[in-house]
Amino acid sequence: MVAGLLGVGGGLIVVPALAALFSAANPDNPWLMQVALGTSLATIIPTSISSLSAHFRHGAVRVADVRQLAPGLVIGALAGAWLASRIDTHVLKTGFGLFVLLVAIQMLGNYRPRQHDSADPRMPAGVAIGLVSALAGIGGGSMTVPYLLWKGRDLRQAIATSAACGLPIALAASTGFIVTGLGKTGRLSGFIDPWAFLAISAASILTAPLGAKLAHTLPVPAVKRVFAVFLIIVGLKMIFR
Repeated sequence: MVAGLLGVGGGLIVVPALAALFSAANPDNPWLMQVALGTSLATIIPTSISSLSAHFRHGAVRVADVRQLAPGLVIGALAGAWLASRIDTHVLKTGFGLFVLLVAIQMLGNYRPRQHDSADPRMPAGVAIGLVSALAGIGGGSMTVPYLLWKGRDLRQAIATSAACGLPIALAASTGFIVTGLGKTGRLSGFIDPWAFLAISAASILTAPLGAKLAHTLPVPAVKRVFAVFLIIVGLKMIFR
């Protein structure tokens, strides 16, 4: 619902929620954050497809930009999944908390970069976005949208194109978390919890349209500030707990 309302990825809520649930079930799990990240990324696949079809119908997706970024996004996401499998789960938790704090600060400041470059997006940018997205369990919108605005795209195109870019990130990162998690969790799905994936995907598909509808009735800037404060609390809890 929040993703539909504010245009931020659900991973900012899904990852800490799963981390808390998995910790309550098994506090000594050495792969707690890896499973939370992998499962979050897997849930982005169905919701991204749903969102993407709507954006395509409105003709807002810049396919050329997606083509330019996709190879780098895939490489970065695979590298991020591999790296996550080799980082201590407590370090990943702290890193996620810091990332959430940065997103919250960006939301509170309502920062939108001015256009500095009108050239096509570059592959290294895709690699960086894919890498950080995999390590944070998100679809990359909080980075892709500002990057595309910096490249001179209008906000509508940036959001739609970012939604399209979320799919290759989610597919590549999910594959990476499955492969790197084989033999570590006792599941064929590796670092992806299949029951959590099914439950969250079903709920997300139902509630994302509700969030989009609420965006036309609620004072979104005020809700955004409240959500940013919520993210600060979540980020600090992830770092210090």
